[in-house]
Amino acid sequence: MTMPKRDTYTPDSLLAVAVAVFNERGYDGTSMEHLSRAAGISKSSIYHHVRSKEELLRRAISRALDGLFAVLDEPGATTGPAVDRLEHVTRRTVEVLIAELPYVTLLLRVRGNTDTERWAMERRREFDHRVAALLKEAAADGDLRADVDVRLATRLLFGMINSVVEWYRPQRGNAATSEEVADAVITTAFAGLRAH
Repeated sequence: MTMPKRDTYTPDSLLAVAVAVFNERGYDGTSMEHLSRAAGISKSSIYHHVRSKEELLRRAISRALDGLFAVLDEPGATTGPAVDRLEHVTRRTVEVLIAELPYVTLLLRVRGNTDTERWAMERRREFDHRVAALLKEAAADGDLRADVDVRLATRLLFGMINSVVEWYRPQRGNAATSEEVADAVITTAFAGLRAH
């Protein structure tokens, strides 16, 4: 492989390459040599942009987490009945997941082997707890079925949302839009959760 004569990578474009390689090989299975080959630049060019492979991981995971946490601060997530806020957060979480698919995929695959991965897992738990609190509040308001355990419903809802990273492939050309996927998740989840 021939190296380009000059480094044309920006921090964002280098990050996109790193995320693709991390998702393909696994973070632990990726070396700086793998990253430099995928990017077509020297390892020293990579170090011009970042201090380490773990810094790339932290930047990628931060991008996913920032998008998810921003949803929790949107007006639809902060005002109105809890069940409506929960529906908003669910819809927007699906949309962020699809918009940032490679980054969220990486986030969902971290296992806690590094300080960055442990930090990411803690942040994910924080996000999950905030959404679970909305579910509990909606149940306490009587807007969710009383015969569905809130903790189990929370796990099932996250399982459905997070499964999107395993099957959603927009490059195939016939994939549903993020709005269509979000509509399907909302319909499926809330038809079963809402009190009638």
